[in-house]
Amino acid sequence: MLAAGRGIRFGGTRPKPLALFAGRPLVLRAVDTVLASGLGPVLVVVSDDQVADVLHDVVAAGAIRVTRNDDPERGISSSLQAALRALEPDASVGGVVVGLADQPLVGADAYRRVARAFADGARLAVATYDGIRGNPVLVGREHWDEAHALAGDEGARVLMRRHGVVEVPCDGTGEPADVDTPEDLAALEVRFERARPPKPRPLET
Repeated sequence: MLAAGRGIRFGGTRPKPLALFAGRPLVLRAVDTVLASGLGPVLVVVSDDQVADVLHDVVAAGAIRVTRNDDPERGISSSLQAALRALEPDASVGGVVVGLADQPLVGADAYRRVARAFADGARLAVATYDGIRGNPVLVGREHWDEAHALAGDEGARVLMRRHGVVEVPCDGTGEPADVDTPEDLAALEVRFERARPPKPRPLET
């Protein structure tokens, strides 16, 4: 889970991953989703101590690991590379399923479906929604050396332009809308609330 972006367009004095969505920081909501998927190990890339602090209890419980990206100004590729460096010593990890902390409507089943593509032999895979590529994205270990040479804000998208990629339909699991501004966050909150099932009415006595 990449949560090290600078969030310049979001503004404010606090890191964007700490903005509240449905009463919970974006980064914790993203972690909840990944943990619900059952995949692991779960690694979160951060660049700000405040974000690391919010994750402290989940780390202490042994549910996730946190690693730092000390060069977030280099773009999303630097966060992907930080994740790969942290995972490379673990030979049991054959690929990573990458998600973003600022996409609170991505669902746990999207992660499971993309991971299933790895089990079926894919080494690059991407979730699609209505046929449009989104997140999460699978990057097999075979592509990690090439990923370390990436630069800027495109990350795995560059790899997918160079190589064959398996598209994994994730319609009905959620959506990959980004939170780039406070207005984006407010709009997603409205959609989220409208999609929630109504609370049951109390029984009359």
